[in-house]
Amino acid sequence: MTPGKQSFFSHHTLEKNIGLMIIATIVVVSMAGLVQIIPLFFQHSTTEAEAGIEPYSPLRLMGRDVYIREGCVGCHSQQVRMLQSEVQRYGPYSTAGESVFDHPFLWGSKRTGPDLARVGERYSDAWHREHLRDPRAVVPESNMPAYPWLRTATLAGQNVAARMRALRQLGVPYSDQDIADAPRALEGKTEEDALVAYLQGLGLAARKNMPAPAPGTGK
Repeated sequence: MTPGKQSFFSHHTLEKNIGLMIIATIVVVSMAGLVQIIPLFFQHSTTEAEAGIEPYSPLRLMGRDVYIREGCVGCHSQQVRMLQSEVQRYGPYSTAGESVFDHPFLWGSKRTGPDLARVGERYSDAWHREHLRDPRAVVPESNMPAYPWLRTATLAGQNVAARMRALRQLGVPYSDQDIADAPRALEGKTEEDALVAYLQGLGLAARKNMPAPAPGTGK
């Protein structure tokens, strides 16, 4: 190379060519991301369900779909972060093994309302029903919209079996018998029943897997 002549593969070339710099940046960031992401597909802690985590029952599965349809995921996260303040408020932090049967996962990031990852059985079914029909009747400061129509909206004719077959293709271990019995499990149920059942199951396994507190510590 003659003195003073810049090599094509140099910082000078990148700095003078914005298009080339963008391409190089995308390549570097992609490679760094793949190095972090690909190993997660082969770790048991991220690909296998934790103890007590089971596929959703037909009623809870339909409740999850109602939860998504009504936009609840836009105001409530389902991810307790590894911060002391969050663990003290909501319970044990979330792990990947809890969400292996969620397609898509509903971790979220927006908290107009509280996180719901550990809400299961913290309130009664009656409380949840009243909260859905008239949120301010139980939480006066709530800005959550009411969902009174869920009380009378039936699940009749819902294609729950087709949904379960689709999830089985994604790795959820539903058996042929599970799928065949699913429509009967929804008979006489409303969308409110389904949504309450979904909420009442959130985080139960994680709480049950927590170690028992040491005597006298209260922790």
